[in-house]
Amino acid sequence: MRNIIVIFSMIFIFGCYPKNETSTPIAKLGMTSGTPEPLRHGKAKNVILMIGDGMGVSQITAGMIKNNNRLNLERFPIVGLHKSYSSDNLITDSAAGATAFSAGVKTYNGAIGVNPRKKPVKTILEECEEKGMATGLVSTSTIVHATPASFIAHQPSRKMYEEIAADFLKTEVDLFIGGGKKYFDRRETDERNLYEELEEKDYYVSDYFKENMSAIKFDPNKNFAYFTADDDPLPVASGRDYLYGATRISTGFLKAHSKGKGYFLMIEGAQIDWGGHANDANYIISEMLDFDKSIGAVLDWAEKDGETLVVVTADHETGGFSINLGTTQDTMVTEFTTDYHTAEMIPVFAYGPGAEKFSGIYENTAIYDKIKKALGL
Repeated sequence: MRNIIVIFSMIFIFGCYPKNETSTPIAKLGMTSGTPEPLRHGKAKNVILMIGDGMGVSQITAGMIKNNNRLNLERFPIVGLHKSYSSDNLITDSAAGATAFSAGVKTYNGAIGVNPRKKPVKTILEECEEKGMATGLVSTSTIVHATPASFIAHQPSRKMYEEIAADFLKTEVDLFIGGGKKYFDRRETDERNLYEELEEKDYYVSDYFKENMSAIKFDPNKNFAYFTADDDPLPVASGRDYLYGATRISTGFLKAHSKGKGYFLMIEGAQIDWGGHANDANYIISEMLDFDKSIGAVLDWAEKDGETLVVVTADHETGGFSINLGTTQDTMVTEFTTDYHTAEMIPVFAYGPGAEKFSGIYENTAIYDKIKKALGL
């Protein structure tokens, strides 16, 4: 009798479980159908860290609902949670959050690559450079904004944009793509033209005024800097369309530049956060789907490559965003509790060699430690 009950229960569960209607949404997002390959254990040669600024569980869920209940994020075999608080506040900002990822230290809100005593801390990007690896940064914000800045600069305040820009000249970062051209070539704090100084350092430097990024013929012997806007890039809903292309360019470019030594790449979907600050659900969703499209491109690359660890997370949640009763795929009923960040734990998704290290619940600083271990640094 008990066996009959168990069999009946299994039939009931599997019969009632909703079927995945994958063909339409997968085609829309460029997703790959089927189950991801088994986890690859051992040392990673490359790491791609993707940060959806302001991306909490509700932001992910809203994007999923609007895309027929599917996202590329579902392809990850490992999911964890990190604790996002900073050294001086239960509510972190992007500077302290990104410095936790980049250098493994809890620091104060507003800190860029420095500890609570305002002393510089070496970042994972700098450590990879010291090992001869290629490095890159891509953002849908200005390239001197808090998240990318925390991987390459060391300043006591995130608002020191021109000082952060000058720190780019102190590294050998192979590639960076983002807005903020004015902080390099029309500076108010000094008369330096960092655009020209980058060219003198043998970078191929360009911007949206000169040429389309996808049409550039890359010189394998030159590093690459591309400015997507004079200040902040547009929202994707207003015509910004470069993240997917920049993602695909960056992976191939850094593999070529690594000369077999591996690479570290950080890609930021910055404006999910801006939608949260604006309490605008449509803004959040459009940016979430743009970011997820690039996640799909990275996963496709990593699945073929076999040597790349991919980690996707956020620095914090923004807006206290909730999806409420009455929501359908066509109509979102949402609420916000704040126009700032919240203290909720943040999901972490991982795929590739070393991905198994990212399951569980841990401090945001552990992401740095886990990446280092995966690379064998």
